[in-house]
Amino acid sequence: MSKPNSLQSTINSKPYEELHFVNTKGRVWNYSIFSEDAIASFQAGTLYNAYNYFGNKQIIVLNQPGTYFAVWAPNATKVSVVGNFNDWQEGKYELFVRLDNSGIWEGFIPSISRGEIYKYSITGFEGKVLQKGDPYAHYWEKKPLTASITWNFEYNWKDSDWMASREKYNSLSSPYAVYEVHLASWMRPDPSDEESYFSYWQIAERLIPYVKKMGFTHVEFMPVMEFPFDGSWGYQGTGYFAPTSRFGHPEEFMAMIDAFHEAEIGVILDWVPSHFPYDSHGLFMFDGTHTYEYADMRKGYHPDWNSYIFNYKRGEVRSFLISNARFWFDNFHIDGLRVDAVSSMLKLDYSRNEGEWEPNEFGGNGNLEAIAFLKDMNEMVYRDFEGVQTIAEEATNWPGVSKPTYADGLGFGMKWMMGWMHDTLRYFKQDPYYRQFQQDQLSFSMMYFYDENFMLPLSHDEVVHGKSPMIYKMPGDDWQKFANLRLLYTYMFAHPGTKLLFMGNEFGQTEEWNYKTSLRWDLLEHESHQGLQQCVAALARLLKSEKALHERQFNPDGFRWLDLSRRQESVISFMRFSAEGREEVMVILNMTPVERKDWCVGVDEQSSWTEIFNSDHEMFWGTGHFINAQQLDSFPDAENSDFFQFKINLPPLGGIILKKV
Repeated sequence: MSKPNSLQSTINSKPYEELHFVNTKGRVWNYSIFSEDAIASFQAGTLYNAYNYFGNKQIIVLNQPGTYFAVWAPNATKVSVVGNFNDWQEGKYELFVRLDNSGIWEGFIPSISRGEIYKYSITGFEGKVLQKGDPYAHYWEKKPLTASITWNFEYNWKDSDWMASREKYNSLSSPYAVYEVHLASWMRPDPSDEESYFSYWQIAERLIPYVKKMGFTHVEFMPVMEFPFDGSWGYQGTGYFAPTSRFGHPEEFMAMIDAFHEAEIGVILDWVPSHFPYDSHGLFMFDGTHTYEYADMRKGYHPDWNSYIFNYKRGEVRSFLISNARFWFDNFHIDGLRVDAVSSMLKLDYSRNEGEWEPNEFGGNGNLEAIAFLKDMNEMVYRDFEGVQTIAEEATNWPGVSKPTYADGLGFGMKWMMGWMHDTLRYFKQDPYYRQFQQDQLSFSMMYFYDENFMLPLSHDEVVHGKSPMIYKMPGDDWQKFANLRLLYTYMFAHPGTKLLFMGNEFGQTEEWNYKTSLRWDLLEHESHQGLQQCVAALARLLKSEKALHERQFNPDGFRWLDLSRRQESVISFMRFSAEGREEVMVILNMTPVERKDWCVGVDEQSSWTEIFNSDHEMFWGTGHFINAQQLDSFPDAENSDFFQFKINLPPLGGIILKKV
């Protein structure tokens, strides 16, 4: 890959048909790009491209280049633009308030060009003066500085082939294995320096070949929308319309996504429409009042995260948020949004005790406004963009999260399967002897799997805050820990549903994830960690190559338990089927460290099988003693000639995948 050259500006080709010129007296020209229809849509919560109107726009008016500003501050009494260009003096560059009670302040300033640092100086109705960043800004100063920067995008995309064909990579019948990444700590120039960052392009040069080699189909970036505090991991954002400047300017982020698409890897962004922080330059009390958040703190304050909850009842806030979702698909060509903390949005009593919340108008605990917002957002995404997905992090039994809105669902494409994650980790943490008594923990997932389109997540949340890294969740000595983890990943990749694995889990990171440092890449000097990494890569490649493992992952015809009766031995087996049953795969999991030679497997017809994966392979740091290299041919059962069986060697703590010949 080569770094992109300087790129041509495309801003002057944007369709500003609704430009309305008023007058040119003073430093700020009274100038608008809003139509009456746009204003009405904004107030109704249906202006889904609000980023084309608000923020800053470098345009030409009467042959004079400059910047147009527009900001919503309905309870302000004065708004001016301040920056280095006017020595940060309030009142020098005052914007005009529209006379239609929209609360929009706007104006064109001929003297300001691309790359200027600015804030809005907002005087509230009580006279308090606030300096705020631009909610719609596309670029911000690098933290700890907090000003916005005037910026029009200047990038020529090269991913037309990907965009035209990405449906085949993103559909629910496609192989879908996501590598979750925190951009700062995946790899740092100085592993121990939390202020040490690679640029977007330097990350791309390292991350893309790695993801490709590992066989993952998608990456998911933890929030990249501008945020002030590293310790929030991006989940307390202030710049919803800007990729963080920690790693470079927005076009460098575009170029990174472009390069992922060139490598046929989809890009998912973590998105946080549930809450925002109280930073003085951010959205909180934006015009001196509760502008973006609920005024009633029973709905407007989030006790878990010391942050504030968007007022989904307010049309202007819904326009802001739905436009933000659209913005990343439209301007950054992303392939999916993982929506954070959906549970907290849906329930008025989330993390609240009795008396700390007020029921909705029907007496229930559902936030009807948030529910309507999520439905509108999903309808917009799937209507306006082909071959994309929205994925809900939702941890309750809320019905229909991934069902269409016309079927009274929320309209997401997928939902994280938190129950599978909790049950699986609880099962594997046990001493293998006790697994015989807890087999239902593992098999229970298929009792409710088809209620939703589930993604199986082993995310960052499972390796922080005293939860221990994945390798140390496993029981036994060093060899058994690695064998157990290879077995868990075999079960995960063979189980129906899409997959998500957090960075470092694939090679056995030995420390809990720490955003201040880098992953322990030095561990790959050891054969055990190399073997685990190669095992995950083999499973990811198998997921792509074997249609039976993905084509019917959300269809009941794609899965069947083969044998759940061998509880004492803790051997579990199941079948996976491709579309129309043309291909069959058998998965056998030996959950104890006991080797089982000549294990009998019953099948319902005479058939032949070949081993296509064995987690005990030497290249994975297994023993290599239980590889079934020969074709396995079934023979009639001695007691019942209508049934057939074949014999196979099962490795200790091993997972085997067979394919019907």
